[in-house]
Amino acid sequence: MIKEQFVSYIEESIKKNWNLPALSDYNGEKLTYADAGNYILKFHLLFDRLGIKKGDKIALVGKNSARWCCVYLATVSYGAVIVPILPDFKPDDIQSIINHSDSVLLFSSDAIFQTIDPAKLPAIQAVFSINDFELFHTHSDAIKSLVEQLDAEFVKNYPMGLTAGSFELTNTGNEELAVISYTSGTTGFSKGVMLQHNSLAANVRYAQENMPLKPGDPIVSFLPLAHSYGCAFEFLFPFSIGCHITILTKTPSPQIITQAFQEVRPRLILSVPLVIEKIYKARILPIISKFPANVLLKIPLLNKLIHKKIRANLTQAFGGNFAEVVIGGAAFNIEAETFMKKIRFPFAVGYGMTECGPLISYAPWTVNKIGASGRKVDTLEVIIDSPDPAKVVGEIVLRGENCMTGYYKNPEATREIIDEEGWLHTGDLGLIDKDGFIFIKGRCKSLILGSSGKNIYPEEIEAAINNKEYVNESLVVYRQEKLVALVYPDLDKMTANGVNKEALPEILEHYRKEVNAGLPKYMQVTRFEVHPEEFVKTPKRSIKRYLYN
Repeated sequence: MIKEQFVSYIEESIKKNWNLPALSDYNGEKLTYADAGNYILKFHLLFDRLGIKKGDKIALVGKNSARWCCVYLATVSYGAVIVPILPDFKPDDIQSIINHSDSVLLFSSDAIFQTIDPAKLPAIQAVFSINDFELFHTHSDAIKSLVEQLDAEFVKNYPMGLTAGSFELTNTGNEELAVISYTSGTTGFSKGVMLQHNSLAANVRYAQENMPLKPGDPIVSFLPLAHSYGCAFEFLFPFSIGCHITILTKTPSPQIITQAFQEVRPRLILSVPLVIEKIYKARILPIISKFPANVLLKIPLLNKLIHKKIRANLTQAFGGNFAEVVIGGAAFNIEAETFMKKIRFPFAVGYGMTECGPLISYAPWTVNKIGASGRKVDTLEVIIDSPDPAKVVGEIVLRGENCMTGYYKNPEATREIIDEEGWLHTGDLGLIDKDGFIFIKGRCKSLILGSSGKNIYPEEIEAAINNKEYVNESLVVYRQEKLVALVYPDLDKMTANGVNKEALPEILEHYRKEVNAGLPKYMQVTRFEVHPEEFVKTPKRSIKRYLYN
């Protein structure tokens, strides 16, 4: 266990930054750290009167919002266990998670509660709205009465009003359970990842010591807060510093994200590769692949001027005020990454998983190597299960302070991922070079053993296909000992450019030959097939491969 405690981080930030803006819904409600502190202690009073004990589970489901964040902080700082549920899950799945987690209270958005049948949630004592914190549902008249009296009782406890000096939280030991995070992952089976306070504290501590933020810095939060990546680095870490977090409350389109960046001008940006790759493909590739830029880029000095102009335009698209863009959640397209590095765009690539809450590795943009996902964090041991970790690809295996204690009520699944010596098997394949940089090659489950006996990493082939102009995304599968690429085409782009849909087979065949020209023979694709719709994805935007193999 580390000595720093998560609840102490929250308490100190609220007291120190009492009058600063804390959580704002984009074009909506704005809360200061004082407001957040009042909500947290009012919820503590509610929990106490309801008989909620430390370790009890409280479920939370709804779109990202300032009030969502307050429920999360109030629950964890009380010593109860938060069960954040992705709002994109289907009603039956939400009900199943609530019941499986043994939750006794539910906080839900109004829209989602309309899809839930309270009769199918026998352990839930009460349901509260996260839109206005009103009581939605309960069978208990005593609870209704208690809720009606809550505001008056809170005022009685703080007759002069809550102040920074009187704000205080009871600490919770790092060994205590803080979160049960349910994620479908890529296996199609939802498991509850159990994270201790120690994991939250370790992630926050590392971020405070290694990422460039200070009190008052603006942040835009657009990743799902019910997922550990967005929760840790767009919410918990910046909140612990005293940042002003602007939350995009709806599923954001690229246009909304760009608009928010221009208005908020965030100091640090978290992103998944898909967002950056789309920007690269839409705004950069059309410039650098055509005359005269493609010629000028080959001329010394002139190429630096073009790089500088592209970097300036790209920087402005992100608000022009950020120190770094941190990319994580999935593999980054190597072509896009190489060009971004060449123009000295300040981005870093990290690596993590829900089971580590989530951070495993990171390095600042000034030192990270192309293709690498940084170096391991200081609270983990990370090794490659291979005879030569720098040259022979093996599974990434780790243990340490960030790691989960297991899957809730699922010892069999826990034993499959954590061995007897406490090593967590990530299911990811990679290398670690002599300088400690981690290079991820793909997932164990997506690895293809070709007919020649050589390992094929489909992600590498897909990266090349995805850069093509009329490709939205692709998935490489192995059928009858041949590689086949399923391609979801960008029909909107074709229409905009006046390209007829009937020309697609010819275009894809041309792409296939171009891609194969850059691949060794054993990795070459036999054919491209049109996939008519977007591939089904996990919360962190990884394709659920098992659905298509």
